[in-house]
This record gives sequence, structure tokens and C-alpha cells, in this order.
Amino acid sequence: MKKLVKLTFVIAAAAMLSVTSIYAQVSVGVSLRANFAPPAIPVYVQPACPVEGYIWEPGYWAYDPDVNDYYWVPGVWVAPPDPGLYWTPGYWGYDGGIYAFHIGYWGPHVGFYGGINYGAGYFGVGFCGGSWEGSRFRYNTAVVNVNRTVIRNTYTDRTVISRNTIVNNRVSYNGGKGGVMARPRPEERRAMNDRHIQPTRMQTQHQQAAVRDRNQFARANHGTPSITAMRRVNTQRFAQNAHNQPAKIQHAARQQGQNPARQSARIRSDMRNDPANQQRHQRIQQQPRQQRMQARRVEPQRAQPRMQQHQRIQQQPRQQRMQAQRIEPQRVQPRMQPQRAPQQQPRMQPRRQEPQREHHR
Repeated sequence: MKKLVKLTFVIAAAAMLSVTSIYAQVSVGVSLRANFAPPAIPVYVQPACPVEGYIWEPGYWAYDPDVNDYYWVPGVWVAPPDPGLYWTPGYWGYDGGIYAFHIGYWGPHVGFYGGINYGAGYFGVGFCGGSWEGSRFRYNTAVVNVNRTVIRNTYTDRTVISRNTIVNNRVSYNGGKGGVMARPRPEERRAMNDRHIQPTRMQTQHQQAAVRDRNQFARANHGTPSITAMRRVNTQRFAQNAHNQPAKIQHAARQQGQNPARQSARIRSDMRNDPANQQRHQRIQQQPRQQRMQARRVEPQRAQPRMQQHQRIQQQPRQQRMQAQRIEPQRVQPRMQPQRAPQQQPRMQPRRQEPQREHHR
């Protein structure tokens, strides 16, 4: 009897392991791991599709292990690698005490993305924002934002929202405490055998631009990033956002009745006292000086004090300094007084000829 109970237990454990292995193999792969859950998905409005044929990539929380923090990658319209391909978003899943990120991919069918309700057609199961008809993509205007005066290949179907929505909250991860309890469906398991294509170069540049903007990190924006969605991939917008962020902080402080200077100082102090930022600063300072300057893309001559650079220039011959400044020697000479034009003499009147007198003999 004991052997029978033991055998039953072993068979049950093997069945559980097989189910877990099937679930783990649905996505393409795991790229990052974190020991705490990502923040909730922020609320934002989807911009209008800029080009016919573009497909929406929903925004998501990515993770930077160097600073041990999540940062928001805005949703954006992107071009698929080939017609007929759909985008399966990446998702965070709780697995063995950690949160692992499963990379998104392109394929002929939408696979499992954790049952996360990203909105804009990605309500937890599949994609109901449109479909391919040959080489043209038809947009469902009931769930995606499309300017029908520019893109006319559209239709409207509101019933797909109730059929494909798993949860209505803004939870951004699957499994674990408070996560979405969704498992792959048979059609999503079949999608794992499709031909998968990794994110395009445009998508990769979009993600790399987001990680360079410190305002996109959850520790700085408290789960409400300033850039949540974009019409096109525009890496310059993140740099502009970082430049204008102090003014935005001061404006928000005035709206809340706070002192803008104290609010900015508090944020700077939090960033300085952040252990992750302090460790990263120490690692940078331990690097050789030449390596630090190359990382910052600063030329060695520009890093020298201005006084030393001025002295070095003054020691050069005068002719060499003028050539470096692109000043012609003739222009350095004092300006000569313009010569006055000679005054024209008055024209003389022709002499009147007197009649010749006749001589009488």
C-alpha cells in the first residue's frame, strides 16, 4: 500500500513538472530577472497611427540591473518586419521567487503574453485591433486610434473587447502575489511552434533611448512617467524631455502649492542618496580617466581648464594662431581711410568765335 501511495505521488509530481515546463516554453526566452514586482501600467491615450501598415507595440516596464529599477518604455507604432506578422508583447512572470521578463516577438499568430491587459487591442488574449488581408492591414477602430481621413482600410467591431479581456486592472505581471492568474490557451501553445522574429532595430533603438532618460525610471517618476506613448520612434524626444524636466517639476510643485526650489532639491537629494546611484558612481570613478572621457564622448582637449588652453594658444606663433582662427592677415591690419574721389572740374564753355574782320587795303 505504501508503495502504491508513493508511486501515485511521484506520478502527480511528474505531471506538475510537465505542465510547468510547457508553460515555461511558450515564450521565446527570458532576458531579465528582478527580485521585486514591476509597477502598475500607467494610464495613457494611444496616439493616432501615422502610417498605414504600422502595428501598435504597447508600452511596458523594462528593468535596468545597473540601477536596480524599472523604467517605462512608451507604447509606439512600429513597422512589422514583413506583411502578415503580428506582434506578441513581452511580459513579466513570477517564477521561483523572482520576476522574469519574457521577450516579445513577431510571428504569424499572437502568442501568450501573460494575460496582461495592455489595452489598444491587447486585452489579455490575442490581438483584436486589426487583421491582415493579404499585404494590407485592416484596423479595428473600436479599439485602436486611427485617423480614417488618412487610413481608410478600417472596420468596427466592439464585441471583441468582452471576449478577449481577462482583467480590467493595470497589473503588469503574471503569477505571484497580486499578479494575473492566466495560463496559455491551446491556440497560444500552438503559436510556440510558429516562426518567430526578434524585435526590429527600430524597436531596439526605442528601448535604448528610454533607458537613457532617467525620468522614465519608476524611482524618479513614482510610476507615472512623463512620456507614456509616441506616434513614431523618436530618440531625440527623450533628450528634450530630460532637458525640460526641471521646469516640469517646478510647474507641478506650484500646482500643488509647494516650493519649487525645495521640490527640485528634494528630488536631487533622493537621487544622490540612492544606494544604486552611489554604487554606479563609484564604479565609474574607479575606471581610468581616459575610459571615462570616451564613455562621455568628451575630447581630452575640451576637458582641460580654459586657462591652460589659452596659454597654449598664446605660445603659438602669430601666423599659426591667425590660421587657426581663420582670420586673414590683411583683415588684421588697420583699416585704411577710403580715398576720396577726385573732384570733377567744371566743364569749360566752348569759346565763342568772333567773326573775322575784313582788312581794307
